[in-house]
Amino acid sequence: MAQLDFNVEKIEPVILHGSDALTQRDLMSPYVWKVRGRHPYAMMVRAVPKMGEEGDTGTIWYASSKDGLTFTATDTPALVPGPAVEDAGGCEDPTVVALPDGSYVVYYTGVDAARAHGELLYATGPSMDRLEKRGVAMASTPSQGNVKEATVDRTQQGGWRLFYEYAAHNASLIGLATAPGAAGPWHHDRQPFAPRSDAWDDFHLSTGPLLTDDKAQPVMFYNGATQDARWRIGWIAFDAEYTRITDRCIEPLIAPPPSPNRMDTDIAFAASVVLEDGRIWLYFSRADRALFRATIRRFSS
Repeated sequence: MAQLDFNVEKIEPVILHGSDALTQRDLMSPYVWKVRGRHPYAMMVRAVPKMGEEGDTGTIWYASSKDGLTFTATDTPALVPGPAVEDAGGCEDPTVVALPDGSYVVYYTGVDAARAHGELLYATGPSMDRLEKRGVAMASTPSQGNVKEATVDRTQQGGWRLFYEYAAHNASLIGLATAPGAAGPWHHDRQPFAPRSDAWDDFHLSTGPLLTDDKAQPVMFYNGATQDARWRIGWIAFDAEYTRITDRCIEPLIAPPPSPNRMDTDIAFAASVVLEDGRIWLYFSRADRALFRATIRRFSS
């Protein structure tokens, strides 16, 4: 199995045009994928009230782009809170699975009205303006609470895998589930990897996007943090069926720029990856309020 390394060549801000209902909010969780047409890049993104303002914990919008850097959103969001109780407080963390027939499965986090609990939900539809909510994709358990943040892939042998974040012992961790199809039903499997002691990811872990152009060695750009929740982006590689780890970064790949105020939100959080003419574009949010695209080069030996 090839030994890997990745370097960041440049980081650029992602620009999003749209109505005031979108642009007056903070932006995070940019899920970008490629489509056909004059605007070959599509994005689902979470918009949240600016820090200190009251309201829901998120609405999810659809946008498109010619260059993968400047996007234009639709006039109304694709997913909004309610009326069901499981997402009455907000809709967060979109993950899109495009099916061969042109339809979509969209996984997202639903937050209850009390803002006390999150659950992994899903919607389906022929297009982003015709999504129908389907309810809980995979329920939390007594040992795995607040299941959310889906990352989905189909393996070389045709099985489906869903990585998810869950809460346990005051930490965020990553679990793995299997299913016969892209929309489930999903069944808890195991913890695919764990925090590392004395490292930048020694306490919290959260799912990130998968780079799957080499199906024999898929790579996840995951999110990790210390106990004080200073999140950075790293990478980890697996075998073809996600049964074992084949390689893992030592240092984070992306970290927020230093801030003179230690109390500032210190977060870089990966959301999606696009492969374009050999270039790896990693989309992420910084400080839970702004979107960026990193161009990454892969090395192997």
